Amino acid sequence: MSGLPPYATTGQRAWYYSFRVICGLIFFFLIAPIMVIIPLSFNAQDFFTFTPEMLSFDPAGYSTKHYEDFFTNSDWQLALRNSLKIAPVATLLSVSLGTLAAIGLSQSHVPFRRAIMATLISPMIVPLIISATGMYFFYSNPYIPTPFGKIELPFTLTGTYIGVVLAHAALGIPFVIITVTATLVGFDKSLTRAAANMGAGPVTTFFRVQMPLILPGVVSGGLFAFITSFDEVVVVLFVGSAGQKTLPWQMFTGLREQISPTILAVATILIAVSIALLFVVELLRRRSERLRGLSPS
Repeated sequence: MSGLPPYATTGQRAWYYSFRVICGLIFFFLIAPIMVIIPLSFNAQDFFTFTPEMLSFDPAGYSTKHYEDFFTNSDWQLALRNSLKIAPVATLLSVSLGTLAAIGLSQSHVPFRRAIMATLISPMIVPLIISATGMYFFYSNPYIPTPFGKIELPFTLTGTYIGVVLAHAALGIPFVIITVTATLVGFDKSLTRAAANMGAGPVTTFFRVQMPLILPGVVSGGLFAFITSFDEVVVVLFVGSAGQKTLPWQMFTGLREQISPTILAVATILIAVSIALLFVVELLRRRSERLRGLSPS
């Protein structure tokens, strides 16, 4: 059935269908590069193009050998382990610090709230290469400037897991702040005052009253922070070393040094993971709307 009312004019009908054609073309433009990668990852040959066998849908032209190479190659497995080590810890830091920052900035009595918010979300705005360069020079400096002089550190953070985790946490915090702040917009502050009147302390009020209601926003921000850390390559190239080589770094190296179709298999796996995480985010968004009374249950 058409979504147009029966009294729609010819111009309205033309725009109605033209708008859907335009949206379809935009969707195709965005999704086509991704859809090309998936079948190419099953190429039986070591090519980045469709072979005649693949175009004719000959089973001999398809193979899972690139996926087998990913799961058996030591370099790829080391990169995968590093990503699984760094991303969860960076996500935990991002969620903890970002949630606290969002709750603090939601208070009307906090001075310079807008300036602080702009500073905290600046990693999303500033080009990543600039952030990576700044982190590199900051980590490489073995001194901490203070009003009383410089404090010399016994180590630097460049080339360490701690340095990469802190860098990725800094990139993930803005996503947590934005999602939690959006959730706090519909939060009824009278609930916290009621909990305080009942004798609950600030910590108890946060975990028993506030946290369950803003949990969808917190988890959504954590998922975005995890995706950011898991897919990031520029910062880790600057502040990491060969020992912290992550999955995107290995893919970048494979494109520059050795053209391996295994990259296509890894890309397909990352696409599947991203789709699954985005599906979870959508479920959490709908749950948040139901809790806030913005949509029917």
